[in-house]
Amino acid sequence: MNITEPMFLALTALVGEPRHGYGIVQEVDRLSVGRVQLKIGTLYGVLDKLSAEGLIALDREEAQQGRLRRYYRLTDEGAEALRVEAARMEETARVATTLLRARAAGGAA
Repeated sequence: MNITEPMFLALTALVGEPRHGYGIVQEVDRLSVGRVQLKIGTLYGVLDKLSAEGLIALDREEAQQGRLRRYYRLTDEGAEALRVEAARMEETARVATTLLRARAAGGAA
């Protein structure tokens, strides 16, 4: 599965605790320092994909002010997928940094 940045951030938002949709939006905003602001429609598309892949699961539902809030949690499979993707991103960043250092030193154009 190709994990997009919104998926990566949504999975990361669920590492510490189950969250409802708006809580995920807020945590993604915090994690990305405001760079990624998920819209609700985008969020639920992301959650549907992650759920279909078994990377997240419904934790519980709570009624709040007449509305049903669904809380999602990270599954073990989701934690593993997040770990693999984070390692891939780290390696890609390492390669880019190495190439940029070589360029700055005059080793590449």
